[in-house]
Amino acid sequence: MEPTADEPGRDHWVICLCAQWCGVCREWRPAFERAAAGHPSVRFAWVDVEDEAAAMGDVDVETFPTLLIAAAGRPVFFGPVLPAAAQFDRLLATVLASGARPTGITPEVAELFPRLAGMLRN
Repeated sequence: MEPTADEPGRDHWVICLCAQWCGVCREWRPAFERAAAGHPSVRFAWVDVEDEAAAMGDVDVETFPTLLIAAAGRPVFFGPVLPAAAQFDRLLATVLASGARPTGITPEVAELFPRLAGMLRN
């Protein structure tokens, strides 16, 4: 687990759930890190689901990369994404906007977010 930003008080998160063995994730990571640099008010983190299997609980990630995005401390998006920078930027703008409707948030994902956020803050 590697936070790419750690400024206290921020409550927007973009957590990429990947696996070390996934070539698509490795290729996409530089674009993810560029997005992190372009959104300094948002916490970005890269989480290897196999390294953090206990924290994942009942959430199974079947497609990589998968994002868990939270706005104002609430999960608002969970799902696989195409590893394309332009689409990623549009997704961020949409789901981090005030009043965005949650997408893909199951009770298990709602429980996953505070576990990961707590681990990433430490």
